[in-house]
Amino acid sequence: MRFWKWMAAGVPLLLVGGVRANDRACDEFYARLPNVSWALCQATGLQPSEGRSVKGRMIYTRDVRPATTRLRVLVIGGIHGDELSSASVALHWIRLAQGANEPIHWRFIPALNPDGLFDKPARRVNANGVDLNRNFPTPNWERDAAFYWEKRTRKDPRRWPGRTPLSEPESRYLHDEMQRFKPNLIVSIHAPYGVLDFDGPIEPPRRLGRLYLDQVGIFPGSLGNYGGVHKGMPVVTIELPSALLTPRNVEIQRMWTDLRQWMGVTLAGVEAETGEDPLQR
Repeated sequence: MRFWKWMAAGVPLLLVGGVRANDRACDEFYARLPNVSWALCQATGLQPSEGRSVKGRMIYTRDVRPATTRLRVLVIGGIHGDELSSASVALHWIRLAQGANEPIHWRFIPALNPDGLFDKPARRVNANGVDLNRNFPTPNWERDAAFYWEKRTRKDPRRWPGRTPLSEPESRYLHDEMQRFKPNLIVSIHAPYGVLDFDGPIEPPRRLGRLYLDQVGIFPGSLGNYGGVHKGMPVVTIELPSALLTPRNVEIQRMWTDLRQWMGVTLAGVEAETGEDPLQR
């Protein structure tokens, strides 16, 4: 019955080892994530990517693409495995993107760090003990990342940046995906500080839902530093108030609406000011 239900809904189904890939993902996500029903996860139509974790776990993705696109947006959850709510919100947003009628190509990676997410207990770092959000190749990484970890965090094992930039399969996958997809905007969902952060060359959003802009600084090896500062790809970093509980569904919807409104105003302004198509920047 489920097969025909999801075929009728237009959800793509892929066979992996005799089991639909979306079912395999949802078996794990439904059991692990807060505020994620089986039906919600199934309806997202998650697909396997080329990415694998240290332990060989699949990194799932989902593209929502209309016939005409004016903007590419990459949404990432679960960079830190113990921030369960970030992966949940990414799944909710896939469903909202599927129902939107706008020229935006969305690419979702709801759980970049599946080893950390499904460990018991869940862990911030990946299976090699690396903080993936400190493993991107920002300028002077070898000097700055080690100094920050040793002096500023006092060698906190939850924030170890690794031995070299892009040492981890998960960060390499995201790095390569950024080069392939060439997003005009990256949205990285985290928890639990309850603020909105931003890195990049355009005007930041001032609020998303109940989260207000509070730019917390630049960290060596972080995605915001690498993408927003070094590569000029604006990065909105959402810090949800709780790592274990999602906001109410109405608030998830409100953040989504505010994000899309900011995107429309800001990117329209960039195009009007420069005369450039945002997809060509």
